[in-house]
This record gives sequence, C-alpha cells and structure tokens, in this order.
Amino acid sequence: MALQLDIVTPEKKIFSGEVDNVYFSGVEGEMGVLEAHVALVTGLVPGELRYAQGGKVQELAVGEGFVEVTGHKVTVLTDLAASDAQIDEAKVEEAMRRAEESLAKIDHSENSEEVAAMQATIAKSMAQLKLKRKRKNI
Repeated sequence: MALQLDIVTPEKKIFSGEVDNVYFSGVEGEMGVLEAHVALVTGLVPGELRYAQGGKVQELAVGEGFVEVTGHKVTVLTDLAASDAQIDEAKVEEAMRRAEESLAKIDHSENSEEVAAMQATIAKSMAQLKLKRKRKNI
C-alpha cells in the first residue's frame, strides 16, 4: 500500500497521488514520512518539499502552512507550492528586494503584523530561489 499525498494551496489542489515518501521542512526541522507513519499535525515552514513517485523525485518550493499525517495519507496545506519551472527568478528576486527595503523602513516595535508579513515574503522568496538555483546546477 502506498502513501497518499495531497498538496493544496488556497488557489487549487497542486498534487494528489500515491507516493513512496515525503520530505519537508517542519517547525522542528526536516521531516520524512513513509507509509504507516504515526499520526501527527505539524507546522510547515518555507523551504523545499520532496516526494518520490515511481522512483522519480519531485521537488517544490513551499511556503508556510500545515502538514497532517494520518497513517497512509499526508495532506499539505500551504500558501505556496511551486516547481522550479514555475519560478521566475528575476520576479522573485525583485519581490525579495522590495520586502527587505520595506522591512528596513518599518518600526518593528509598532508594526509587528507588517514585520511578520515582510519576513514571510522574504522566507518564501529564499525558498524559491534556493530551489531554482539548485536545479540550475544539476
């Protein structure tokens, strides 16, 4: 019996299918899930999500969210899931530059929500750039 993986963003279901394993960056560090994993719910942090399907590894840059594991099913709810082909490096670099500039201008003691939003944008941009640049070197 295989592991069912569903990856969902607010816009659409990105992936649904049977996989051999799933690896992602959780709040406690990188985590791997195989068939019959113990049930859990954990936070997802911006980074890379990998899964193997039929011996082929697929990689996505993901944003923040949650992962639920229930025996033979993994559900990933995230605000970003993009393959390297979907990532426009120049646009991501520009978004990160703008977020860094905005973060430098914000009063951190009075605008905690705005600071958190800019930090999240930077983290998601870094995850996308890391995946894109990794794929360039392969």
